[in-house]
Amino acid sequence: MSDTRFSNALIYMLIGSAIILALSLGVRHAFGLYLVPMSHEFGWGHNVFSLAIALQNLIWGAVQPITGAFADKYGSKVVVIVGGVLYALGLSLMAMSSTGLLLNLSAGLILGLALSATSFPVLLSAVGRAAHPSKRSLAMGIASAAGSFGQFIMLPTTLLLLQNFGWKSALLISAILVALLVPLAWTLKAPMYVDPNAQPSNKPALSFKQILVIAKNHKPFWFLSLGFFVCGFQVVFIGIHLPGYLIDHGFNATTGTVFLALVGLFNIVGTYTAGWLGGKYSKAHLLMGLYGLRGVAMILFLMLPLTTYSVYAFGVVMGLLWLSTVPLTNGIVANMFGVKYLTMLSGLVFFTHQVGSFLGGWLGGLNHDMTGNYNVVWTLSILLSIFGVLVHFMVNEKAVVHD
Repeated sequence: MSDTRFSNALIYMLIGSAIILALSLGVRHAFGLYLVPMSHEFGWGHNVFSLAIALQNLIWGAVQPITGAFADKYGSKVVVIVGGVLYALGLSLMAMSSTGLLLNLSAGLILGLALSATSFPVLLSAVGRAAHPSKRSLAMGIASAAGSFGQFIMLPTTLLLLQNFGWKSALLISAILVALLVPLAWTLKAPMYVDPNAQPSNKPALSFKQILVIAKNHKPFWFLSLGFFVCGFQVVFIGIHLPGYLIDHGFNATTGTVFLALVGLFNIVGTYTAGWLGGKYSKAHLLMGLYGLRGVAMILFLMLPLTTYSVYAFGVVMGLLWLSTVPLTNGIVANMFGVKYLTMLSGLVFFTHQVGSFLGGWLGGLNHDMTGNYNVVWTLSILLSIFGVLVHFMVNEKAVVHD
């Protein structure tokens, strides 16, 4: 039997990946707190800030397969270093953005490029390549869960910065923090796992073009991608607009911040548990359950009286379901196609996630500016949960390409 324990190199990579994800996603998770103060200072409607964040998500997704291909060829370390520099630059320029055009350039274009190099597809693919196949889903879950802790920490931290120093200084301090991604990139050097008992293959390795053709013709791969579209729509709509939704209903900014912090905290439990369960049960069936539970949670949140307790309960439940889809979805891609081109293929699936993110972020702001509420997008989010359940009936996890 082969040894399935985590190697020292993989443990260092897990720690480094967790801190990188904590900083990268933690800062991004707090962007919704900037919507109201920036919109009020410059007299924008919610649509201006929402459009910039929506563009960020679309650009992030559009370039993710390209970033993934670079990571597969040159290594995750180089990609994360470039992403860290762009992230610090984008936040610094965002602090100087007084027009929608500048906000689209900084928060949209530059931060979208930075996130494509410093988030889940790049980091989890590096972890997945280094882990034993039987422990791959668990390793991805550990990295996701530990990275989620940054989302919990950065919400109250950002609120304190906003309350004591203003939004501009908060962005500049965040830029200094994300600059730490550059030295942390040196932890990403665990080698790809090779089964010591595997028989040498005489078949030539598949090229990028060949693996893309195989993926293009594999229908379950596209059904999986459609499911990830649902995830992107829901989490960005709620993450960006829930604080504003609560302010519209008479709550203060602290309530929305605590909600998002609870999402980050319980996301730790959710992603770890999803990774662990994904190593034991059908990942597609688990994803069906996650999307179904999201729909039920949103229906109950909208139907029950809106109180501080119901808001926090919704934060706990959504936290458990928030990014639990990520290790499961990436794990299915690895099962289908192996790990050699995992970053690029995960990037293709992630692109559909970000198309959903663009629509969830932008339509939320547009809906609010046109009607003064978010009713249409809440309804869409619930209907998409049903769609997310249905498409995963068609996801077959069996290997198409073997490692």
